Amino acid sequence: MYSRRLNNHLYVIDLKAIGITNFIASYVLIGDKTMVVETGPTTSIKNLLVGLDEIGISKDTVDYVAITHIHIDHAGGAGTLLKHLPKARLLVHAEGAPHLVRPNKLWKQTKRVLGEIADMYGKIDPVPERRIIIAKEGTVIDLGEGIELKILETLGHASHHLSYHETHGNGIFTGDAAGVYLPTLDVVIPTTPPPCHLQIAFTSLDRLKKLAPERLYYTHFGMREDAVPKLEAYKTQLTLWSRTVIEGMGDEGGVDAIYERLLEEDASMRKAASVIRNNLVFRRGIVEQSIKGLIGYFKNHGIKA
Repeated sequence: MYSRRLNNHLYVIDLKAIGITNFIASYVLIGDKTMVVETGPTTSIKNLLVGLDEIGISKDTVDYVAITHIHIDHAGGAGTLLKHLPKARLLVHAEGAPHLVRPNKLWKQTKRVLGEIADMYGKIDPVPERRIIIAKEGTVIDLGEGIELKILETLGHASHHLSYHETHGNGIFTGDAAGVYLPTLDVVIPTTPPPCHLQIAFTSLDRLKKLAPERLYYTHFGMREDAVPKLEAYKTQLTLWSRTVIEGMGDEGGVDAIYERLLEEDASMRKAASVIRNNLVFRRGIVEQSIKGLIGYFKNHGIKA
């Protein structure tokens, strides 16, 4: 089984991307209209389609696909998915839309940063421009039966990052704005890849917190009901990482030395150490990129160890 019911209008699909369970989720909202939130990468679209079948969703009845941002693990499969959903249109930030219509540059940049991990996720198919809806701050998508999704700009992790507030259940689809949640360990790992905009990320977290959500729906991975404490804890964790990275920027060991410092300073990192160490995607694709993003941010702002 790929799908699981969260409530009477919302399902989560474990995409089991690149063979990893509880790593990348798509969510399915069902009112009079149907929306898929997050597509995951190209190589897991087949699993997403199986999940839709399990839920009983006909492919020609999906009205919207919404993505939080265009990073390959969240939206790399958008073009491929839309080939199977004939009436669906894609919600995406204006800054991200051109890169999905003409994804060659995005693919080259992804390959340069992630190397073999990009190949594991799969090449990005283009999205037809006519099927794109530019998602704007404050816009409300009405799915009927009282199910509405309000679009929020939550920049920081990326300059085109969106979150979606589902007002009926008072839950937020956070993308990467609230970190990577590992449900089996109940820990969050920061995700601050280059180019990192740390202060903007803090502002976005404050915005989410002010909404007083009851639930967070993490793309990585799953639902948590203690939403506000989780957002507060993540902001504290980002502050801890910031201090630790600044202190380690003078280390000769570079990223590896800072990684070891974080293992000492952050209890969540220690708890997740074996998962990170034994998984290329977590170590290189998330943790190392997050460290590099913070290093770049502090260097750009003239902050030294």
